[in-house]
Amino acid sequence: MVPILLVLLLALILFGAGFALKALWWIAVIVLVVWVLGFLIRPAASGGKRGRWYRW
Repeated sequence: MVPILLVLLLALILFGAGFALKALWWIAVIVLVVWVLGFLIRPAASGGKRGRWYRW
């Protein structure tokens, strides 16, 4: 009985970790797309130079 519970617990942990990693990959891809779009679509600053799209 205990080995079956351990195998089920291990499967549950691995499934949860796999789902979390897949969700993190999708979030990383979305952030990368927003970052690249931010560099491509920048407002023009004074003096005709391309401005920064972030506030740092």
